[in-house]
Amino acid sequence: MKTRRSKASLFLILLLLSVSFSSIRAQEQAGEVIAIVGGTVVDGTGAQPFKATVLIRGERIAAVGPNVEIPSDARVIRADGQTIIPGLFDLHTHLPYSAVNGLDADWGKNLKAYLYCGVTSVVDFGTYPETYEPMRRLTRSGAVLSPRLTLAARITTPGGHGAEGGRGDFFSLEVLTPREGRAAIRRVLPYKPDVIKVFTDGWRYGAAPDMTSMTEETLAAIVDEAHKNGLEVLTHTVTLEKAKIAARAGVDVIAHGVGNADVDDELIQLMKSKGTSYVSTLAVYENRARGFMAPLLETTLEPAAKEIIKAQAIASDETQLRPAREGESPQARRWRYLMRNIEALRKAGISFGVGTDAGVTGTYHGWATLREMQLLVAGGLTPLEAITAATGNAARALKVDSERGTITPGKLADLVLIAGEPHKNIADIERTSRVFLGGREIDREKLARDIQSSEQTPITAIKAKEKIDDFESATGRSSIDTLWVNSTDSGHDNSKMVWGRTLRDRANHALTVMSRFSEKDRPVARVSLPLSRGAVEPVDASAFRGVEFDARGDGDYLLVVPTAGVRDSAYYRAPFKAEAKWRRVRIDFASLKQESPKKPVAWTGADVLMLTFEVARGAGQIGWLEIDNLRFFK
Repeated sequence: MKTRRSKASLFLILLLLSVSFSSIRAQEQAGEVIAIVGGTVVDGTGAQPFKATVLIRGERIAAVGPNVEIPSDARVIRADGQTIIPGLFDLHTHLPYSAVNGLDADWGKNLKAYLYCGVTSVVDFGTYPETYEPMRRLTRSGAVLSPRLTLAARITTPGGHGAEGGRGDFFSLEVLTPREGRAAIRRVLPYKPDVIKVFTDGWRYGAAPDMTSMTEETLAAIVDEAHKNGLEVLTHTVTLEKAKIAARAGVDVIAHGVGNADVDDELIQLMKSKGTSYVSTLAVYENRARGFMAPLLETTLEPAAKEIIKAQAIASDETQLRPAREGESPQARRWRYLMRNIEALRKAGISFGVGTDAGVTGTYHGWATLREMQLLVAGGLTPLEAITAATGNAARALKVDSERGTITPGKLADLVLIAGEPHKNIADIERTSRVFLGGREIDREKLARDIQSSEQTPITAIKAKEKIDDFESATGRSSIDTLWVNSTDSGHDNSKMVWGRTLRDRANHALTVMSRFSEKDRPVARVSLPLSRGAVEPVDASAFRGVEFDARGDGDYLLVVPTAGVRDSAYYRAPFKAEAKWRRVRIDFASLKQESPKKPVAWTGADVLMLTFEVARGAGQIGWLEIDNLRFFK
């Protein structure tokens, strides 16, 4: 009898311990409990603001209301006199671009600028499919602190906007026909893009010759193929006629805004019938004084950027909106139409989102999102409508509104506290005091320190392998599983390239490059091998002495080696020669030189991004190069 009682007692103890451990695990999984008390909630739905407590449990919003019971273990944040809004969206950014001329971008700092400003979701149009995997891995692991990323694959037309940068075949896929449009979508699907960006409109604002535009049939095929695969389509559309084509084709977001004419009832009805959202990137078009530096903007710019901006200043520290005068220029006319169309579409009940084109010169990451909201109000939206455009509306446009965009129980706790009343005075939107991402408060002071650092965002380097590529793979990928990419001089009259894997002899392959050079002073053609996928992560080649390869050609060539430590475009370079017969070329790292660097950086080999082979000849000439058996040597 005593033994049975002992066994029963032991069983009861084990059961209680099990329950206790399960409770502890559940609490650990639930995460921190936070109660934001005393603030005014602008919930992102468009509803009128209300006083409430917002309870966060773990990464999600647990409760919202005036009489929420606060658990005893909650961390209480007093928000008296403050406004609580959902985390903001920016539906149009270029993360790898610097908004300051003369400075290469630090995408890690750009991401931190968004978070500092309360922008917790960004759509990026500046990358290409090879970058998705490393960017997602680095941001999801926390190695690079980031808002929630939406990455786009880019599609344009030959001679269209998005193709003029000289960035090669895979950066923006070029299509003419519906068949090519569908094939382009299928080509990028293995990379799992989040959305599709289509450059549909070649109007250059009356200030430059127009580029090509996409036909309705081709755009409709792209939209259909994208939607079949669960992908939203966002466009570059800037004229009334092309906006009608985009709406008829069923795109999800018309971006940039109609800037050549007043919108009409036909467009309005098309957008309503298709549920198309409107994102007028006013921040990129605004006529601001050079040298403009708002206090919040200054905090989100690194020192080198501020030095350049101040050097470009024209004796003005203006901080108010400066509207363009009508009739002065094509830019002024465009601004007038953009602003008038904000008011007209608002009256018609069209759904607005917020996007900026940040990364384009003068359109600063993070701060531009807040500026865009102020400009929308200047164009006719109420402050509450502008906040809704940047939160609930933007989430619906991306079809992520089941998870974020509003302050609703069950949704992710992406929240921003504002020390003011932005729903009454939209200028208060720059008075960010706290930011939460998935229930975790972001240390904004640390963000500011990181941005102000003269060092780049640290990313752990991958160790280089000796063998780089022998071109025996038929997949188009190198021996280190990266994708070769090409580039040329920029502009639609750029140099034309044909390149790919060819037979060197009966059972041996090489890479062949041929280019007809453009009618320019310094035309150029390049093939580049990122040493990591998309050249997002640096590669440590310091264990090697140099690089060698077989080459065949006709004259002088250049090896260019970008590294993560050199940011003023003065990459390391070394010339080499190639002849009609194959020969082995060996380039010692010690021979690599920087061409007129602003601040010389000693070569270490610890942060190499890619190897670029450059062919340069005279205007209108033909140039060619073949390479094989590329490797590092010790």
